[in-house]
Amino acid sequence: MRGQQPKTIVISGGTDGMGRATALARLRRGDTVVAIGSNEAKGRVLAEEAGRTGAVGRLRFLRADLSSIAEVERVAADIAHHHPVIDALVFCANRQSPKRRETVDGLEFTFGLYYLSRYLLSRRLRPLMDASAAPVIISVAGVGNTAGAIHWDDLQLERRYSTIRAQLQAGRANDLLGVAFAQRAAGKAAYVMYHPGFTRSGDASMFNPLVRGILRLLARFAARPVETSIRPIVEFIDNPPRAALTAIDRGRPVDSALKTLDPGDADRLATLTEELLSQHTPQTPPHGR
Repeated sequence: MRGQQPKTIVISGGTDGMGRATALARLRRGDTVVAIGSNEAKGRVLAEEAGRTGAVGRLRFLRADLSSIAEVERVAADIAHHHPVIDALVFCANRQSPKRRETVDGLEFTFGLYYLSRYLLSRRLRPLMDASAAPVIISVAGVGNTAGAIHWDDLQLERRYSTIRAQLQAGRANDLLGVAFAQRAAGKAAYVMYHPGFTRSGDASMFNPLVRGILRLLARFAARPVETSIRPIVEFIDNPPRAALTAIDRGRPVDSALKTLDPGDADRLATLTEELLSQHTPQTPPHGR
């Protein structure tokens, strides 16, 4: 891009939906992109498309199950080995689970993938981001939405599980993650929480055919094109905010006084998360997972 130095971008969930579209957009601008995804075939397709845009050598695909603590640690170490500086970290990884299931570490899957992977990556990659002139973290989630809650006495939803309950809890946890990152001054990076609204993206293969059909119909008439939803992400990478924390809900700034952005809750969740991590020795996923 004219007037811009090439950047190094790390994208979790980089082979699907908005993550994939952001990866290709940044590659076309001349950046280096590290795309993290769980599907080897999708990684190859992304690499082929990157090659067609003239970005051979500027895309690295890292296959990983980011619901696993050990896999997140492995990915962070790999990135640190190959890239001394990270300019932008974009969190898109998320996958809904119709039934409750546990990660290899014994944690509820949505909590592990959607929230904990972001918590860990934002901390493990902090030194690389602090080496950048203007680093930014962009967390794609549902900031501005006040539905759902943190179930302090049942974080792993062992007693009452539903797909929506798990998604909303992890979404509210990601709201608090951004608040905690900023208030604890956890690095030089500006932290952006971004809610794009209903977008034609993501993997619905885990749902039954009826639900997939309903989602496709809704997307056809009500969802935003993925190219529209990623424009703010691309802009934030080029021009990181000066504020430590920025929250945008479908183009509108989010009121920092919302109950879902409570600083006390953010500190409480950060403390609980550290305690949880101290109690879990990372388990290596089974071969082929």
